[in-house]
Amino acid sequence: MLQIDVSLQRRGFRLEARFDAPTPGVIALFGRSGCGKSTLVNLVAGLIGNGAGRIALDGECWLDSSSGIRVAAERRRIGYVFQEARLFPHYSVRGNLLYGAPRAPRAGLFDDVVSLLGLAALLQRRPTALSGGERQRVALGRALLAEPRLLLLDEPLASLDQSRRDEVLPFLERLRDHFALPMVYVSHQFDEVLRLATHLVVMDEGRVAAAGEVGAVSLHPALRAIVGPEAVGAVIQGRVARVDGEDLATVDVGPTSSVRVAAEGLVMGQSVRLQLLARDLILATTEPQGLSVRNQLRGRVVSVLSEGPADLVEIDIDGHRVLSRVTTAATRELKLVPGREIWVLVKAVSVSQHSMAPG
Repeated sequence: MLQIDVSLQRRGFRLEARFDAPTPGVIALFGRSGCGKSTLVNLVAGLIGNGAGRIALDGECWLDSSSGIRVAAERRRIGYVFQEARLFPHYSVRGNLLYGAPRAPRAGLFDDVVSLLGLAALLQRRPTALSGGERQRVALGRALLAEPRLLLLDEPLASLDQSRRDEVLPFLERLRDHFALPMVYVSHQFDEVLRLATHLVVMDEGRVAAAGEVGAVSLHPALRAIVGPEAVGAVIQGRVARVDGEDLATVDVGPTSSVRVAAEGLVMGQSVRLQLLARDLILATTEPQGLSVRNQLRGRVVSVLSEGPADLVEIDIDGHRVLSRVTTAATRELKLVPGREIWVLVKAVSVSQHSMAPG
């Protein structure tokens, strides 16, 4: 468990953050630029010495200002990956990887990290001969080879263009699934959070606005206010029950409900996270017939929230909550009130899916 209850005053900005998050896993700190995410991870790392409160990881206390406990940064055994790779230009990739590693490293760890991050062909190169994505992979490897208890990643993809981000993200997913290592991942890109996080902390103006499991927080108003109307939606977890040829896979999301999605990269038994955007969900009061839409899910209206010219309808489907944005006129004409049974329609190609573990 990572336990944080800290405060800090700095030149007109006040940080007050409190949350507990399970470990291991990826704890994402998400929010707009300037909300205090990097300040908080620097407090966790021990790089800022004037914070007050308490920080503890799995029962080991690093900060307790009331008891005078302030463990030095170098004694916290934390790996830190910054926005820029910060590699030593006069060292090869191998030299950079081994810098800071213990004198007696865990057997097989070097080969394991090199293989996992795809670095074998780069070991003799200098940083100047690497792409931005390759440099960040080396920085990740260097942090892992220090054998940390906690890995901090402060927007490690922010300096990369989209193609390089897409190159590095699969390696971050491998790290999450391969190492039983707590990670704190800072980002203001929700697509990164959706792919990587196991626990989500939403920050706003120096405070924790929401925290918890990704699916639960995906419905929180604080998150909706940050991601904007186009990205509002629900995140649900499921397991691949069937792969139907090359095109579609069936993901079970409850005792009686399943969602068909694009099959690319999915295998039987795989745990999958699905994102259903509110803008893509169509509602019907009777069971539709003869449609190309692959997903027709039965649900019940939980609530209706007015958002100006549109309404946000919350629906329960087999224990999962999803959101659909419809016009106020549609809400009125379809009599969408709490308790109303309806059908939720969504095209398979509109559902974003991300693997959360090996098959």
